[in-house]
Amino acid sequence: MKKLTLTAAMIAIGLAMGGFAQAKDLRWKMPVAFATKLPGLGSPAAWVADKLNTASDGSIKVKVYEPKELVPPFEILQSVSDGKVDAGYTWIGYDQGKVPAVPLFAAVPFGLKPPAFAGWYFYGGGHDMLQKVYANKGFNVHAQLCGIIGPETAGWYKEPIKSLEDYKGMKIRFAGLGGKVLEKLGASVTMLPGGELFQALEKGTIDATEFSMPAIDQILGFNQVVKNNLFPGWHQPFTAQYMLINGDAWKAASAAQKALVETTCTAGTLMGLAEGEYKNGPVLTKLAEEGINIGKIPMPILKQLKDTTNQVLAEQAAADADFKMVLESQQAFQKDYVIWDENAYLPTELMK
Repeated sequence: MKKLTLTAAMIAIGLAMGGFAQAKDLRWKMPVAFATKLPGLGSPAAWVADKLNTASDGSIKVKVYEPKELVPPFEILQSVSDGKVDAGYTWIGYDQGKVPAVPLFAAVPFGLKPPAFAGWYFYGGGHDMLQKVYANKGFNVHAQLCGIIGPETAGWYKEPIKSLEDYKGMKIRFAGLGGKVLEKLGASVTMLPGGELFQALEKGTIDATEFSMPAIDQILGFNQVVKNNLFPGWHQPFTAQYMLINGDAWKAASAAQKALVETTCTAGTLMGLAEGEYKNGPVLTKLAEEGINIGKIPMPILKQLKDTTNQVLAEQAAADADFKMVLESQQAFQKDYVIWDENAYLPTELMK
């Protein structure tokens, strides 16, 4: 039996390698929106590129270009769709002005946690909806979930948030749908790449910022300028990154090459989540020891933020049919998921 099993395995490997041998080699340039040194957010891009080269025995080689080396971070979608590059790695919420529904695949205020989002994406039709959303807006791309991290912080502030009035007139960097929520509350919201945020905070160009999770924010040095890091990250309970592949380049890939890209990106998604979960606790402990206020937004304010979020989501759904389609699918799943989430997991106090 062992001999038969080994023989079958060798035949399977031979067939797979034969598939690569018969396929045209892929040589993709892939600009990324985040520095690959950033854990969980940028690191999966480099990990995936390396594994694709190794697992394909050189049939697929992806060359990673750090932010601004080849394409500006906010221009990755257009560059991939136009065929200027074959692939890109990005947070697709940056493109909400061009494709209104994509923030729902990137980060949803008061939305799903990372494992639940992955469940909806892989088993609830999310992946196919995303391809449809891009096609409906005329973009020639194949999108592959290729990274995810846990909640962001609610931001870095000069003073704690004590009421919604505190947002009025505040100059703040806030991304995606969460940014639209704060705009509705009177904040002056701007979008800047991560590499520009320290200087903007230091010079007073912005009063406050969010960017990512603690393990990343401390690399960018926000704690050197402002001392209030607030939680929970209501605006981004999950943050998902994608490999965008030019549609023609994707069609040119063999079935074996496509399967390897899909599999490697799925593995990269888990690796990114694991890295963030491993690193964030020690970083928060260290920040607190340095005198950073690790604060909580009061529950009454969170409930008001959720009410405003619901208004924003309703407005976006009324303005775009794809947004409405995706939102309804996610919310139906979330409604069913809550009973599992409430009952299945141990309360945090029992983990101490």
